[in-house]
Amino acid sequence: MPSGIIVIDKSQGWTSMDVCAKLRGIFREKRIGHAGTLDPMATGVLPVFMGRATRAVEFASESEKEYVAGLRLGVVTNTQDTSGEVLETHPSDVTPEGLEAVLDQFRGSIQQVPPMYSAIKINGKKLYELARKGREVERQPRSVTIHGLTLEGQTGPADFVLRVRCSKGTYVRTLCHDIGRTLGCGGCMSSLRRTMAAGFTLDQAVTLDQIQQAEDPAALLLPVDAYFADRPALTLSSALEKKVRNGMTVVMPEVSPGEYRVYGPEGTFLALGRAEAGKLFTVKSFFEV
Repeated sequence: MPSGIIVIDKSQGWTSMDVCAKLRGIFREKRIGHAGTLDPMATGVLPVFMGRATRAVEFASESEKEYVAGLRLGVVTNTQDTSGEVLETHPSDVTPEGLEAVLDQFRGSIQQVPPMYSAIKINGKKLYELARKGREVERQPRSVTIHGLTLEGQTGPADFVLRVRCSKGTYVRTLCHDIGRTLGCGGCMSSLRRTMAAGFTLDQAVTLDQIQQAEDPAALLLPVDAYFADRPALTLSSALEKKVRNGMTVVMPEVSPGEYRVYGPEGTFLALGRAEAGKLFTVKSFFEV
């Protein structure tokens, strides 16, 4: 069965789950998960983990992400992007210099109130389900981190392009909304393209059309250990490989503390391991059983 990672360049109009459902049909593999939901309006990098590789999703979903976003000033909508109902319009004469002047307020650790049109659950109900019924509930601010926020250009009198590098849980449309509010004219997100997620970039991404047209779609899969490429490799003997496969801790006093990509003597990726106090522990196993 296919096992590995495929980085999708998601098209507009598709949900992240739509993409996973399509890939289940193409690869005939039920075990499929993605790292980081993209709204239907958004395009770009969607890492999809398949087969045994789905065990790495929990690591990938925690990573930072990068986006190129369209900011439209002077417009406030109920979804905080241009797909929603317009609630307010205001004249905007904000210059690039004027926009730059407020961006520093949104760099670093900031507080965001999650939008009503989101999949966050409160009392067992998804917020967007309540929003569609015209209901609004109180949401507690959440701490997120904006690692990078730059103005990339101006595309119209009230339209700008921002590049955002941020932590898990950041809503870029809320960022656009809050920037507009700070400027006094309101704002919303007009477009969104994710350029990096889980360490994967657009250079590594393929479209669903490319996968469907490929003679061997499985050849497009990246091995799961590609995600852990920043950890050093550690190759075990046959005897130690057997212990890891049996879930045992391995005594290795010569190994420095830290995380490792653990391989068998024939190069089979076994696990993400952690060495400490002269012992090697399995953080997560990836071998087929």
